[in-house]
Amino acid sequence: MNWKLASLLLTGIGISRLGDFIYLIAINLLVYEMTGSAAAVAGLWILGPITSVLTNSWSGGMIDRNNKRKLMIWTDIVRASGVALIPFIGNIGFIYAVLFLISIAKAFFMPASTTYITKLVPFESRKKFNSINSLVTSGAFIIGPAIAGGLFLVGTIETAIFLNAASFVFSAVMIWLLPDMDKELQQVPVKTSAYETLRDDWNRVIQFGRREAFIISVYGSFLAFGLFSLAMDSQEVVFIQDVVGLKEADYSFLVSISGIGFALGALFITAVSKMLSIKQLMGFGMLLVAAGYIIYALANSFMMVAIGFTILGFFNAFSSAGYQTFYQNNVPVEIMGRMTSVIGVIQSIAQIVLLLGIGVLGDIFPLRYTIVLLSGFNLILSLYLCWQLLKPGKQQYFSETSAL
Repeated sequence: MNWKLASLLLTGIGISRLGDFIYLIAINLLVYEMTGSAAAVAGLWILGPITSVLTNSWSGGMIDRNNKRKLMIWTDIVRASGVALIPFIGNIGFIYAVLFLISIAKAFFMPASTTYITKLVPFESRKKFNSINSLVTSGAFIIGPAIAGGLFLVGTIETAIFLNAASFVFSAVMIWLLPDMDKELQQVPVKTSAYETLRDDWNRVIQFGRREAFIISVYGSFLAFGLFSLAMDSQEVVFIQDVVGLKEADYSFLVSISGIGFALGALFITAVSKMLSIKQLMGFGMLLVAAGYIIYALANSFMMVAIGFTILGFFNAFSSAGYQTFYQNNVPVEIMGRMTSVIGVIQSIAQIVLLLGIGVLGDIFPLRYTIVLLSGFNLILSLYLCWQLLKPGKQQYFSETSAL
């Protein structure tokens, strides 16, 4: 592995994610400042999944057939331009239109970057790379909100938004310095009908899923686990303040604890990645994250929530690195864009339904019951996954020396 190239890529990813966390806070504050409406702010959270459903159903084929590095550069430029325009727009409707455009660009960037990373990083180096990538993400999660807070004290919301635009430009420059991994990409003849092309793309993904049911079963468990976790996270503020009885300052501190736990977990697996197998990262990671959520769901004090958050944050890094490596090693790179996009469509639909559903359940039943139920589902999923990992004859899916 050429770690100089990996460092360029990780630097670009890190700066871009740092900007994303600053932007996340800034755009929420800007929209609330403009409208004074909680519903308008909530709309920001629904916009991404809706865009994913509309775009990912057809974007995967385009990504697989085109140059991934160029796509990443251009989508970064589009996102930088869109973000930089926001402070000059005084109409909330036009802001949502620009945010929709930014979300479309992101829908192209994410699958393209997944495929590009798989091509750039050699098979035997992916676990190490994904461990460092988790560390970069956790660092951005911790530092980004702190920088945003500092900017709001000495500057304005607009300053934070411009900084995010600059981060996308920086990311584009870093990607431009990286090698083109698609020089030998053969242009597949496009069918006369866009519908036929889309149908064939989905058929290839469905055929792969039927042929490799074990991969889909394992990765699907991880995605379902993430959806239940997201549903619990969406009610975090209400649960901690209204059910556990803590204050806003306590909540902010607890979120920081979770981020620090993730960073420490990522740092640990980066240091000892050679000693941990992909199976161990996946199995122990998911099982102990589930245990952290169980502690959180049953918590009645600051200390219990802190213990739960520390455990789930620390072992989230294990789970994330393990599943990224498993996915990269087992999905053929020539259909990875389509696979990632199709999964994104299904995931986004489930996300919208689940987020709306937990809101309804929260009005019908005590929130404690809902959180305990979801954490129970996660525990069952983690035990199911451990059973899957222990099945005989599946070692080839977890090999770290050669591709299938």
